[in-house]
Order: sequence, then structure tokens, then C-alpha cells
Amino acid sequence: MIRTLLVGLALIGSGACSSSKELTADNTLSKKEKKEGWVLLFDGTTTNGWHTYGKNEVGAAWKVANGTLYLDASNKAGWQTSGGGDIVTNDAFENYHFKVEWKISPKGNSGIIFNIKDDRSKYEHVWHTGMEMQVLDNDGHNDGKIQKHRAGDLYDIIKSSVETVKPVGEWNLAEIIQKDGQLELKLNGTTVVKTTLWDENWKNLLANSKFRNMEDFGTFHSGHIALQDHGDNVWYKNIKIRKL
Repeated sequence: MIRTLLVGLALIGSGACSSSKELTADNTLSKKEKKEGWVLLFDGTTTNGWHTYGKNEVGAAWKVANGTLYLDASNKAGWQTSGGGDIVTNDAFENYHFKVEWKISPKGNSGIIFNIKDDRSKYEHVWHTGMEMQVLDNDGHNDGKIQKHRAGDLYDIIKSSVETVKPVGEWNLAEIIQKDGQLELKLNGTTVVKTTLWDENWKNLLANSKFRNMEDFGTFHSGHIALQDHGDNVWYKNIKIRKL
């Protein structure tokens, strides 16, 4: 009798705990997120809201399955993928908080590129204008041996202050927060990069990077956000943004 009573109390207690936290399915918004102004950039079933850089639609190598937006890089085309290419949001953003979960394949490389000027007639690649938060298998890809090229880094500009990336094949939560010239990158809930954009220190950082000869790189205060095709399988989900 006492054991039955204890089990009943335990079940009541666990029910109370679970009901106090709203469970949100992938690629949906909680009531709290909706109230805070979050907007989904991926609905879990289509590529609506995206296009391949320099084109009007998304290439066939970018696919949707099991609630993920992923690149099928089985058909290589140089360092990218036939029917792939970097995909870019239709909308541009200025002050914002962006979130996305990513999972990379073994030895894989990709990236989240932001503040892009969507004009291929002037800029051949998204990284001619946009900065990148690196997506990488640190242990399997050669870029993992290069400082400022590891997962979470502001690619070739600022290395992460601490590494919080999960083992290859597991999901990571990346966040990009830009507000009035202040930039913060978070990986799995921890701030890994924090800097001020467009001041003299920023100019010095760019002058010491591989982007030094790209006149407009890292200069735009707003722009589009891209998911990179670097010729490796990569998966994304729970892509969302809110204006700040």
C-alpha cells in the first residue's frame, strides 16, 4: 500500500514537472518565441524563403527530408556540388538574433555566412561580402588544423574563446546576434566570439585576414544569410530569426 502511494506521488510529481515546460517540435515556434517575435526561416517541408546565390530558386542538391534542410553532396563539382551552391535567404536583415541547428558529415565543411550583398553580378561568391561562422568536423577536416578555421570561429578573423562543438554527427546550436555594430556568436549556448564591427580594430582584423583584398568584405551593416555548399554533406534545422 505504501509502495503504491509512493509510486502515485512520483507520477504526479513527474507530470507536474513535464507540464510546466512547453515541448516544441522541430521547425515550429513555441508560444514564448512567437510572443518574442521569432520567425521561422525553414518550415520543415519546403525550401520556401531561400534561393541559390545568383539564381531564383534552390538547386536540386539541397533537399528536405525528416524535418531537415540538407545538402546531398554526392555529385561533386569542384569544391562545391552539382545542383548545389550556397543558398541564401530571400530577405535581408540588419539587427537580429539568428538561430540554427547544424550537423556535419565526417571530414565535412560548411558555414553560416551573413551580411551578404545579394548581387552576383558584382560579387562572385557570398563570402566576397559576408562573414562566416564556421561549420566543421574539427578532427576530420584539414581546416581543423588552422587557427580561426575551426567550428564556431568567425572564419579567418577571430578564433573561438572556448570550443563547445559536439562530436561529428551530433546536432549543434549556432547563434548569431548582431545589434548596432556589436556581434556575438554562440555555439551550444556559450558565447564563443564577441567583437565590435566596423571600427578601427575591425579594420585591422580584416587587414590581417585572407579577405584583406576584398574591398567590400565585412562592410555591410545588413544583408542576407547563407548556408554554404562546400562540397560536403551537411544538415540544418530549426532555422529562425527575430529582429532586434
